Amino acid sequence: MAATIRTAIVEDDDELRELIRRRIERSGDMQVVRVFESGDDFLAKLDKLDVHVVLMDINMEGRNGIETVREAKRMKPEVQYLMLTIFENPTYIFEALCAGATGYLLKSTPADELLDAVRDIRKGGSPMNSAIARLVVNSFQKETQQRINDEKLSDREKQVLDGLAAGLQYKEIGAKLDLSTETIRVHVRRIYSKLQVGGRMEAIRKVYPGR
Repeated sequence: MAATIRTAIVEDDDELRELIRRRIERSGDMQVVRVFESGDDFLAKLDKLDVHVVLMDINMEGRNGIETVREAKRMKPEVQYLMLTIFENPTYIFEALCAGATGYLLKSTPADELLDAVRDIRKGGSPMNSAIARLVVNSFQKETQQRINDEKLSDREKQVLDGLAAGLQYKEIGAKLDLSTETIRVHVRRIYSKLQVGGRMEAIRKVYPGR
């Protein structure tokens, strides 16, 4: 028989914290060792807390879940963290993972999936529901494409494109880089050719997708 998975819950919403606690206690293979209303309270007790997996809210009053995990991993790196949030936000996801979180789920995740995610983390996995995984993949693909596009250009071409993105005219870019207007035109033609675009805005959007 597998050992019981010891968990803790850090959640500032009383009703949700109790709901998660009941779900875990009904699992048969997990127990809730302790619940906490804030990240600060959790960190104050972490040194004496013996748990495998912590279910961590992200948006809490005071120290948020990401900051809490970052500090907690420094104190006890062996403890694993499953982030719970209502936000499908790529920035939150990456910040949480960089801070040391192992998994990331929406609070609306069904009870069975939540329990399976805790088991998965305990076995060495990194669970994410499909909506979160899709956001991660899409963001990764955009960043990768930007790096690919950017790496096609020489340093000088990147400087010229930065000037275009800033709204400067060829003459102004030339003055800034101490180059003739004709030389800037040559660089611009090369930029368009390398990026396979037909104009300034298309080039800017391809290398700087957020603009």
